[in-house]
Amino acid sequence: MTKVSQAGSPNRQYWLLKADPETFSIDDLWGLSGRTTHWDGVRNFQARNFMRDEMKKGDLAFFYHSGENPGIVGIVEIVREGYPDHSASDPKDPHFDPKSKGGESSWSMVDVRGIERFPRPVPLSEMRLKPELERMSLLKKGNRLSVQKVGATEWNAVVALSKTPAPPQ
Repeated sequence: MTKVSQAGSPNRQYWLLKADPETFSIDDLWGLSGRTTHWDGVRNFQARNFMRDEMKKGDLAFFYHSGENPGIVGIVEIVREGYPDHSASDPKDPHFDPKSKGGESSWSMVDVRGIERFPRPVPLSEMRLKPELERMSLLKKGNRLSVQKVGATEWNAVVALSKTPAPPQ
């Protein structure tokens, strides 16, 4: 398994992708052939624009489990840049968008490949206690975007946290 410890390429960008683990978890990703899948179902214009216009092949993203025990559980690599999200055109799909007509979709998705599962999740509650993460979009009040940018400083801080023992509860 490839391990990613610190920020690498100067052109590489860093992201956070949220998923509800009851719908799709890092374990589900690890069970897929090549640990690769499309990241579909994003229905927010700003998040869509990040995927369509800014994410590039080779960028890295934290895999974030939302829900009951929110936290960052691993890292994925963007392996295919933004393209039309076919789930918007499928009436049987939970992400169907009736405005998508004739197979045309205004929504985008990217393909990701799992490259690292963290030795332990980094819980949202722990991240909130770290001053080095105070600028992270995830921690800002009211930020619910499912696709977010992450700065290199915050990236390195979260990766370092994932390698340390969990603090006592």
